Amino acid sequence: MNVGAGAGGRQWGRGVLREVLRRTAEGLGIVLPEPDSAPPSAARYVDERLGRRVTVYPPREEMTGSRPWAVYPRGGQCGDLWVRLESHGVIVAGGWSAEPTEAVRAAVAWMSGAGLRETRAQAPCIEFRPWALVHEQEPLGAVELAWHVKLDRYHTSDWGRFPRTNALLVAAYAQPALRRLTPITSHFNVWFSTRIEPSEKKQVGFGLWEGQVGYGLFPHDERQYGVRRRDGELVARTGTPEEAVALVVAALPGRP
Repeated sequence: MNVGAGAGGRQWGRGVLREVLRRTAEGLGIVLPEPDSAPPSAARYVDERLGRRVTVYPPREEMTGSRPWAVYPRGGQCGDLWVRLESHGVIVAGGWSAEPTEAVRAAVAWMSGAGLRETRAQAPCIEFRPWALVHEQEPLGAVELAWHVKLDRYHTSDWGRFPRTNALLVAAYAQPALRRLTPITSHFNVWFSTRIEPSEKKQVGFGLWEGQVGYGLFPHDERQYGVRRRDGELVARTGTPEEAVALVVAALPGRP
């Protein structure tokens, strides 16, 4: 059964999804934690002690109060529920659930402390990448984790409509000299920083980021890949992301 809106479907107004999930859990004879109050069209469950969070979103066309491209992965089943699992603020897994039952089982398993594999056994819709399993067993370093989260963001979400940014990230991650730096993105441009934590300044863009190192990469620079200095001056335009990244690596401080 598809849970989307439309002919024969539900209308997911404010609070409706939470009530549907509550009744589904009740019918299954399992206890679903109390959701918090935000976002208004979704159902979010939080356990501060475990550092875990589950958010169940309504079908894409029914989402309110958020920009869909910031929530839903690309090319998903728009009539289904999107279930997202987080651990200590990091999105580690997610999946499209055609039935409220599967969304409930995923939420209950994750919030009870189950691992990724155990949660997927309860809710087969849940998917995750190998790095998430590694991180679950032994937490990755902050910079390495930042790379995986960034690569996943551009690969799996509607940001994937911008494959040139993803291509720059992939090419940069292949370079050890850049992999030790934190990747930063804004307006689909890419640059690198020695700082792990984000800047406290609001709307900080290229050239203003604290700890910024070297050149920046611009995926849409006169239909080519642009390489620019911190003040915006053009260094070069290239036809491939690998060529652009090579210029950034060659100009890093301390390089021969």
